[in-house]
Amino acid sequence: MPESIPWTRNVPVRYESDVAVIGGGMAGVGAAVAAAAQGARVVLVERFAVTGGMMTSGGVANWCGEQKGAGDVFTQVQEGLAAFDALGPVRIDKHGATTQVFDHEILALVLQELLLRRGVKLLLHTRFVDARVRHGAITEAVVCGSSGPEALRAKAFIDCTGEACLARAAGCETMLGCEGSSLPIPMSMMWFLREMGEPVPPQVPEGWFTPVRDAKDLPMVSFWPNGPGGKAVKVKVAGFDASDTESMTAAEIRGRRRMMEILDYYQRVEGKPWRYDRCSPIIGIREGRRVVGDYVLTVDDVRAGARFDDAVARGSWWLDAIRPDNDKREYSLPEDQLAVAPYQIPYRSLLARDARNLLMAGRCLSCDQLALSSARVATTCCMMGQAAGTAAAMAAKAGVAPRDLDVRELQGVLKDKGVRTDL
Repeated sequence: MPESIPWTRNVPVRYESDVAVIGGGMAGVGAAVAAAAQGARVVLVERFAVTGGMMTSGGVANWCGEQKGAGDVFTQVQEGLAAFDALGPVRIDKHGATTQVFDHEILALVLQELLLRRGVKLLLHTRFVDARVRHGAITEAVVCGSSGPEALRAKAFIDCTGEACLARAAGCETMLGCEGSSLPIPMSMMWFLREMGEPVPPQVPEGWFTPVRDAKDLPMVSFWPNGPGGKAVKVKVAGFDASDTESMTAAEIRGRRRMMEILDYYQRVEGKPWRYDRCSPIIGIREGRRVVGDYVLTVDDVRAGARFDDAVARGSWWLDAIRPDNDKREYSLPEDQLAVAPYQIPYRSLLARDARNLLMAGRCLSCDQLALSSARVATTCCMMGQAAGTAAAMAAKAGVAPRDLDVRELQGVLKDKGVRTDL
């Protein structure tokens, strides 16, 4: 065990709100907008310059899963993208699921304006540091931006960090990997090419990286359109833990090296007329840590098209469980077992078991690893965020703990806001 030291410091309580959302991915945006729509004072803390998480900073730029009935927050996002002519065609993949590419740079602008129009207080370039807990409830979160460490006080908190950062700091139990293995679903590095129309000179100097000269030595690589003359490339990077500092550092290094090795292969060996453009500022994370909630959604629930009396969201994406122990296009389940019917996500899986006023959404969902492989996609994350944000605002207004809400009243509000949970 490493040596430990005491850490004590007085920090100013600079922000007070009804609802504090930590993490500004699609789950965090859904939570913040929905809470503000209920009249709550909302602060959203985001570590990057833009919100959107993997969809913007991660460069993923591809909606996965059913969009109809995803709630009015997601509808407003799509309307914003459409206004900028930033949406590609809707497609159906080989598992019968819906996908749609979009311009992730425009998405960052759309989300920013949507949040500001709702009156959400944005704290960008701000990282979560620690949590203060009294009598089983979080009272303040310590955050740090350019002004230094400051405290954010709120009645209800929502962990949308993807790595359960807030929950872990508050002493809540979390999960990683699956039974018998701590290996998470692999990450992917997103990078972008320009199609030049004719072959280009190799851009990677010899001797810098390990050359790939045979297609069988390539890792899992996926391509999709990225606007006129552009191509998005997704490269599987396995074996790293997004909730560990050194492991995340190693993942970023490995991802960029693989990017250059793959670029070199396609330029030198296949003579592709592709020129490197840019790389996303963060590697794409599929699984961080999940918070143990009042109910743990299981893969058996997902496969069975589970129904719950307290359903507040709906999943439809297939079990996208890429094998965590290699970088090839291999799955943890046989291909004929990946498709799923729509299933419900219960409110209990958005309630942290070990804290009275903490909810979670997105990748922090209380579920097992295979269930997460379906529920983690952005459309479902936005739905979960809308449910958590609505519940947090209602609880703050009523002066009760989120788990003491009348779930039927919550479901009624969500239905009025376009959230479809029926199967």
